[in-house]
Amino acid sequence: VVGKMAAELQKLGWRLEEMERRLGGGGGADGTRKVADELVKVQMALNNIAGKRERIKILYKKIEDVIKYLDPQYIDRMAVPDAMKLQFILAEEQVIPTQAALLEQVKNLQPVLDSASIQAVPDHAAKLQRLSQIHIQQQ
Repeated sequence: VVGKMAAELQKLGWRLEEMERRLGGGGGADGTRKVADELVKVQMALNNIAGKRERIKILYKKIEDVIKYLDPQYIDRMAVPDAMKLQFILAEEQVIPTQAALLEQVKNLQPVLDSASIQAVPDHAAKLQRLSQIHIQQQ
């Protein structure tokens, strides 16, 4: 039985050496790498990649949080108590009617702002600039 096991181990050894020779390009004394060494290196690289993947997942989560905090409406989404909202409104109570009246005036004057005369102001400004330069040169 012991002889049979020794023979099997020797066969396995030969098979492993043959596989290393075919896959690894030779073996042993000439300093070339063994298949087992290469497999260990591949395993280490895969472990490094897996570890980095976890760190990248954590970073993506943190980036999402930063984007959420940078959103201008983030503060609006935070829970503001109704009493605080009421205080904001009451603090602006005197200004609100004035602002409403001013907005109403702008609404009433909108046709004037949209008129062709007002729309042509940039063209007239350029012409006035040229005339001013001519006037300065003539003096």
